[in-house]
Amino acid sequence: MHLLHTSITVKDMDESISFYTERLGMKLASRREIKQTNAEIAFLEIEGTDHRIELTWWRDKKDYTEGDQLDHLAFGVKDLQATVDAMRKAGVEIAKEPYSLGSSRIAFIKDPNGIWLELIEKQD
Repeated sequence: MHLLHTSITVKDMDESISFYTERLGMKLASRREIKQTNAEIAFLEIEGTDHRIELTWWRDKKDYTEGDQLDHLAFGVKDLQATVDAMRKAGVEIAKEPYSLGSSRIAFIKDPNGIWLELIEKQD
C-alpha cells in the first residue's frame, strides 16, 4: 500500500487552483466533474514527487467550518476486494463498499477518528 493523494475540500475551485499553482508552484494535472456526487475535483502535483493534492469542490456544501477541510487520504492497493475484506475482518468501518468510478475501482474506509481513507485498486 502506498499514499497516492490527499484531498481537501475547497470553497472556490478557481481561487484554490490559482493559490496552489501561483503561490506554491504546483502544476494542475487534471480537473473534472464528478456527476455522481455533484462535485468537481482537480489534481495538483509537484515535479519530482508521486504524491498529489486533490481539491474537491462540493456544489451543495454551504457550511465551511475552519479545520474540517481534510476530505480524505488515498492509498493504492493491489487487490481492492481482498484489502476491504481484511479491513472488515479487523473491525475497520467500511464507509463505502468497492465500486467503479470511471476506469477505477475504489472503496472508502474510516480511521478511528472518522477520517475517510480511499482505497484505489492499482496494478503495479
